[in-house]
Amino acid sequence: MTALLRRAFLCASLALTALGALPAAHAAAPPRYKTNLPPPAELEYAIKARQKGISLGGSAVVHWHTAGDTFSIVTETHAQLLGKIMEARTDGTIERYGLAPRTFQEKRFGKAPTETIFDRNTGTIRFSASEATYPIQGGEQDRNSIVWQLVAVARAAPARFKPGSEWTFVVAGQRDAETWTFKVGKAARLKTALGTIDTLQVTRMPPDGKGRQLDIWLAPKRGWYPARLRFVDAEEGDTIDQTLTRLDEKA
Repeated sequence: MTALLRRAFLCASLALTALGALPAAHAAAPPRYKTNLPPPAELEYAIKARQKGISLGGSAVVHWHTAGDTFSIVTETHAQLLGKIMEARTDGTIERYGLAPRTFQEKRFGKAPTETIFDRNTGTIRFSASEATYPIQGGEQDRNSIVWQLVAVARAAPARFKPGSEWTFVVAGQRDAETWTFKVGKAARLKTALGTIDTLQVTRMPPDGKGRQLDIWLAPKRGWYPARLRFVDAEEGDTIDQTLTRLDEKA
C-alpha cells in the first residue's frame, strides 16, 4: 500500500508544475503585460488530493525570491510518511515585462531530473526531455513561474484584473510549450489557517474543455499572493487542492 500511495501522491503533487500540455507546433507570440512583482516571501500550503479513489495529504512550500534584477522560485512538495517527492526550481532575470526564466528544473520522486532552458543567446526554448524547440518571442513562462507572473500582472493592473477579463501567456513544461489563457472569475471569501481571506478566482481552462484545469485564488488585500490552488482532471476525476497555511514576507 505504501508504494501505491507513493505513486498516487506523486501524481497529485504537481498542482503548480505538471499541468499536462499537448505539443504545439508553434505557440503564438504572447501578449506583454506590465508587471509589479510582489515582495520576496515563503508560502506554505496544506494539500488535500483525490487520486484513483485514494485520499491523500501533504504540504508544499514555495520560496519566492528576488534580488536586484534576478529572481528564483523553489517549490517543494512533501507527502505524509514519504518525505519530499518533488522539487521544482526556476531561475531567471527581471525585465520590463516581468519574469524572464533562464532555467526550469524539476525533480520528481523516482524520476530523472529534467531541465527546460530559455536560451536567450539563440532565442530558443530547449528541453532535456525532448527534441522540441520553441522560439523566444518575449514573455514566455514555465509551469513554476507562471503563477508569479500572473500575480505580478494582477498587481500592476488591479482595475483591469476584474471578472470576465482574460490574460494569455505561453508556458513551457518539461517537453513542450503551449498557450494558456486565464479568465478572472468571481470574488470569494476563503477560510484558511490564517483566517478568512478575500480572494479573486482565476481559472485556466483546457482548450477543449475536457483536459486539466487550474484554479488560482489570488488575495488582493494580501499582496495578491496565491491563497489557494486547485488542479482538476475532469477525465480522470482526480483533484489536488492546496490552501495557504503560512505567509512569511521577507521584505
